[in-house]
Amino acid sequence: MSGFGREEKDGIVRGARAIVTLPETGPHNRSAEARLDEVAGLAAAIGLDVVERVAFRLRSPKAATLLGSGQVEQLAEAARIADAELVVVDATVTPIQQRNLEKAIGTKVIDRTGLILEIFGERAATAEGRLQVELAHLDYQAGRLVRSWTHLERQRGGFGFLGGPGETQIEADRRLIRDRMAKLRKELEQVSRTRGLHRDRRRRAPWPVVALVGYTNAGKSTLFNRMTGADVMAKDLLFATLDPTMRHIRLPGIDKAILSDTVGFVSDLPTQLVAAFRATLEEVVTADIIVHVRDLSHPDTDAQAEDVAAVLTEIGAIGGEGGATVIEAWNKIDALDDDAAAAVREEASRRDDAVPISALTGEGVDALARVISDTLSRGSRVHTVRIDPGDGAAIAWLHQHGEVLASETGEAMTRLDVRLSDIDWARFAARG
Repeated sequence: MSGFGREEKDGIVRGARAIVTLPETGPHNRSAEARLDEVAGLAAAIGLDVVERVAFRLRSPKAATLLGSGQVEQLAEAARIADAELVVVDATVTPIQQRNLEKAIGTKVIDRTGLILEIFGERAATAEGRLQVELAHLDYQAGRLVRSWTHLERQRGGFGFLGGPGETQIEADRRLIRDRMAKLRKELEQVSRTRGLHRDRRRRAPWPVVALVGYTNAGKSTLFNRMTGADVMAKDLLFATLDPTMRHIRLPGIDKAILSDTVGFVSDLPTQLVAAFRATLEEVVTADIIVHVRDLSHPDTDAQAEDVAAVLTEIGAIGGEGGATVIEAWNKIDALDDDAAAAVREEASRRDDAVPISALTGEGVDALARVISDTLSRGSRVHTVRIDPGDGAAIAWLHQHGEVLASETGEAMTRLDVRLSDIDWARFAARG
């Protein structure tokens, strides 16, 4: 601890006074103010005290410092006046740029990738989540040993397992990181295989899967709690949820379905985390229905929706053959004024894939459940099924999840004509 309420972790002091700065390098689908708001929210998510926000227009990034010399001087002066201990740069900063900026400004400097890694490191709750965070963090740090260590020029003696004679500390550290990353990847592969077996069992089970997705802080966890009666962490905080959570729910006409709450999306997610957390989003890829929770009260709701759609397309969850159906939950309608809320309801009434809701008050949540149920039941067809009369579980399954139109039992088999949705027919066929 470095003072009351000021815990230090990985070199970043919680409660430290911080400046966030945005280098603008070209056209963007969000305003500079909105982007500064987001990075300030990210900083607040790990307990930093944001005391100043600064945006700079960059004609061309500088190799040594990213920012121009005059801009670096302005930032140093702002840090001095604000008594800031940390500068958060909303961009990717190279190790050399980071070192040079720290020398020029006189404070610690962290870029967007490092900031999001810090958040993920604090929030990951499951064993898999922690493995993924550590792997991403090591990948990030591997290229920053040039600035992270003060003993880089020291020579390490040849003690066999520590490396041969003349191996420098930085070479040894990089080798240790590579070895640790290889071990983590093997552990993650095992976790992924185990989860794959669980997922295969769910596919054979009679329950459809509904995944909640959306931009971070859109209200997914609040909606999840509302629909399941669970108590998942739901706060006005970016990345409040990192690990996928699942619960059984009832829907109109469907006794049981699985609802999954997932990590929130964010623009410009660090490449290390896109790769490391791809497995976390596998639950989305295998979902029958994706509910895209949108914060309609946010000024950049359309840009946020584009970012979410881009990630879903990248991981193969939507678009192309086998992509899931997407329903949009237009959340936080209670935060809109009367005219805006009326306009949202009017627009939603013309669509069959959008439902205005307030996860906080419960408005529209029952209507959303009906739309999900109707979508799951859509495309029903009549199938003729022949089953061993002794397979009571299969017969009960068909009665529970379909409409049995005719049934005839003989000595060798039971014949049923049953109306099933395409989703349930595929699930029945997968029971093996």
